[in-house]
Amino acid sequence: MKLSSIIKESKAIQSSNFVKTINNVIDLLDGERGKTGCLTISDHLVTLEPSGEALVIGDLHGDLDSLLRILQNSGFTQKLAKSKDATLIFLGDYGDRGTRSAEVYYTILKLKLAFPEQVVLLRGNHEGPEDLKASPHDLPLQLQARFKENWIAAYSKIRELFAYLYNAVLVEERCLMVHGGLSPNINSVQDLARAHLTHPKQDFLEDLLWSDPNDMVKTVSNSPRGAGKFFGKNVTENVLNKLGVKILIRGHEKCENGFKFNHDGKVLTLFSRKGAPYYNAYGAYLQLPLSKKFENTQQLIPWIHKF
Repeated sequence: MKLSSIIKESKAIQSSNFVKTINNVIDLLDGERGKTGCLTISDHLVTLEPSGEALVIGDLHGDLDSLLRILQNSGFTQKLAKSKDATLIFLGDYGDRGTRSAEVYYTILKLKLAFPEQVVLLRGNHEGPEDLKASPHDLPLQLQARFKENWIAAYSKIRELFAYLYNAVLVEERCLMVHGGLSPNINSVQDLARAHLTHPKQDFLEDLLWSDPNDMVKTVSNSPRGAGKFFGKNVTENVLNKLGVKILIRGHEKCENGFKFNHDGKVLTLFSRKGAPYYNAYGAYLQLPLSKKFENTQQLIPWIHKF
């Protein structure tokens, strides 16, 4: 698989092939159950064995250049081809805001099809259900500009895809990865795995997609986003302890330097795109050695790469 070929295809793809690619990934995700390579799939939770290496990529928001730079700088597509112990994890928010949303979606979907047992696609708040749709939601306008009169089929199919994306990744005895944040009501891995099924009666999915850590809050408080909430250090510690892991890795927030820490190093935020309309100076990604144990995310600094 040549990354350059996929990028070239993404810039020339027509609506019919875009829809076909999404359909292929939907079929793949719908059939993922139980043990799949190094992954164990339970509903919408991915459990990952603590071995090998993971490349973790945060929000992209239509920034194809940043995605290409990350994959080239890390050499990770070659690692995926050479080692089954290499895992590529996307934390969600692939489209909206940037001008290359269709191309970013196409590229990550082709990576999933090329390495089905090694690529994990999490759901972001910009891939949320209809009642939690992000605003402004400019993906329809982007697809209309990209695919002209055929944009509706592309948009309908990609919204169908969102429901198949995963809620969380759990690396045994190591870390939890989500797009947004934590609900104080999470008591078990089943709450993560079935969050999409209990929505909207319970707040698990909303918080996984929308909530943010806040160092000034002890438990929870209202969020200015209009969905989710601010959650404090006590929530982070309690939930991580219940799940048997040490740290939380998430995306969802712009970071001027591409990453930031919260809750005395229990939380790492990654933001993997840069420039307009966010104007952050750096993006960042994580090359995580899964076998190592970390007590806090500040110990991950040697494996965090800024660009």
